[in-house]
Amino acid sequence: MAGIANSIARAHRGEHPAVVARLVSGWAVMSDRQYPRGWCVLMADPVVPTLNDLDEPSRLAFLSDVAALGDAVLAATGCRRINYAIYGNQEPELHAHIIPRYADEPSDLITKPIWLHPAEKLDGRPFDAERDADLVAAIRDHLESKGRTLAK
Repeated sequence: MAGIANSIARAHRGEHPAVVARLVSGWAVMSDRQYPRGWCVLMADPVVPTLNDLDEPSRLAFLSDVAALGDAVLAATGCRRINYAIYGNQEPELHAHIIPRYADEPSDLITKPIWLHPAEKLDGRPFDAERDADLVAAIRDHLESKGRTLAK
């Protein structure tokens, strides 16, 4: 089972420590990397290879959930803006990265994709369920206040 599909199976069993919430189109989880703080991923459920493999109502639901998760991350972190990325090159199952960007990022990197930041920065702050619990709760609370979450 591939990475995203495995993560979704763990979320269904209640075994995924980084789950934020179940949304209409999939699972919102904290990224394994928490540089920048608040980086989330929306994993489509059911699993499909790409956005183009969804029918139109499912596609609209996924993109709406991506934006709602971005709103929640923005509200919870106070970041400068949100970047959105859907690639699927390394894990060919539909998922979207919701990446907060902060004003204090290095000036030579602030306009570039987050993946161009030094590896020691990107890998230097992994998700920690205890440390990040308040942030997870704030993102979930925002989603719930907007009526975006489903029961797990």
